[in-house]
Amino acid sequence: MHVRSRHVQLRLPAGSARRWHLDLAERLSALPGVSVSIALAAPRRTGVEASYQRVLGAERLMHGVRPRLAAAASDGDLAPWLGGTDRPTLVIAPEGSDSKEPGESGEGSDLWQLTFDGHPGTTGALAALAEGRFPLTRLTRGEERLATGRPGSERPGVLTAALEDVLAGSLLLVEQAVAGRLPIPPAAEPSPRPAAPSPSVSRTVAFAGLHRAYRMAYRAPHWRVGWRLLGSEQSPDVLDLLDHPETGWSTLPDDGVHFYADPFPVAVGDQHVLFVEDFDHRLGRGVISAVEFGDHGPLGRPRPVLRHNTHLSYPFVLRAEGEWWMIPETSGAGTVELYRALDFPDRWQRETILLRDLTASDVSVVHDQGRWWMFATVRHGGSWSDALHLWSADRLTGPWRPHPGNPVLLDITSARPAGRPVRRDGRLLRPVQDGSAGYGGGLAIAEVTRLDDTGFDQRVLARLGPGPLWPGSRLHTLNRAGRLECIDGSARSPRFRRPSTDRGRS
Repeated sequence: MHVRSRHVQLRLPAGSARRWHLDLAERLSALPGVSVSIALAAPRRTGVEASYQRVLGAERLMHGVRPRLAAAASDGDLAPWLGGTDRPTLVIAPEGSDSKEPGESGEGSDLWQLTFDGHPGTTGALAALAEGRFPLTRLTRGEERLATGRPGSERPGVLTAALEDVLAGSLLLVEQAVAGRLPIPPAAEPSPRPAAPSPSVSRTVAFAGLHRAYRMAYRAPHWRVGWRLLGSEQSPDVLDLLDHPETGWSTLPDDGVHFYADPFPVAVGDQHVLFVEDFDHRLGRGVISAVEFGDHGPLGRPRPVLRHNTHLSYPFVLRAEGEWWMIPETSGAGTVELYRALDFPDRWQRETILLRDLTASDVSVVHDQGRWWMFATVRHGGSWSDALHLWSADRLTGPWRPHPGNPVLLDITSARPAGRPVRRDGRLLRPVQDGSAGYGGGLAIAEVTRLDDTGFDQRVLARLGPGPLWPGSRLHTLNRAGRLECIDGSARSPRFRRPSTDRGRS
């Protein structure tokens, strides 16, 4: 197959080249038929960049974080990319451009510009992050929007780490656009988080001190599972209400040394079994545990049913082909694994490895439109939660085919799965994580409006956060089976709390 040759020129203000610009050049040059050069324009400096440099030094001392993508590129790093003689067919200004024309070296070329909340390049990203929000990233040609995303981070309170993750997502956005796979714009643009003061060393030191003091007093993070038993299988749930129930939630007790998270209930006749991530703070690793529920709540404490040589979480349990199956998250092993119950719910055997060599989070599957679909966010060097990938298969056991548009969505507010996709009144609904306030900051309910081999789209119907009906600072997962509905979120576990001894663990 003949691939049309293209020469892409990256235009940067002199003195502003960063490691992420070089990474972008390397990625684009690896695309079929693409050659890349870098051209330097007039220098541009801003006060935001100067403020960031001071904060960067403080964060290095307080948090031990060092920038890589945002680090300055040396003249030696730039040298191999400078002085290209080929006339560019495409000029990309990742730091913005002072004019709408590409200039002499790009006369007659396309000019694409990267902006963050409408402001150019790294400066725009810094300004948004310093105000406490993840910027909307746009790749534009004049007034035309070519690609849109909202890359995010699990560490929004640390400016250096957040910028690194946002830049990593932006690299993916530009690469996808040049390759002809344009990410779909976010279905909604939520209001920004409340503005925070401009970045300052004093704020960085204060944040680090509070963070360190909290971890000295509490085990963190510490999650908890909320549950409620509905009156019948027809009773409305959160997917119907698009809000917390007025009755609130009961809490699955823990001993303070372990926490429970990622609740996945299943109905077995008139009974219910709840599967959870069971995390031991002392080991720093989770297993999958299960507990039966009666008419008034859990019958005992969760007991381990699946262990692995890596951390386990998100036990996606389903019934198909007359068998019980589980797809736990095994991202630490770089795999997506399928387990079959030998003796439900206590004994499981790995049936097959569905996917290899990727970091996939919170894999969720659904049988829809005559075949299986798999949803997961995949890490591309930045956030674990902003790049949604899809696969499809004729059978649950595979083989699974990647969607040609992967990632089909780049959005920290609605990409990462948060529970089972469900058909409800003819609509395919899926709980998603809203990470705009950081990991576990909130939930959203999204309706999938397109799901086929050529595209994907969704619209967010509602956003839920912690509040009076679910005290705490986090909200993370939502699932229902039969009459049992569950969520999870944050809790506090004081380090001086004495663990109970009646866990009934095996």
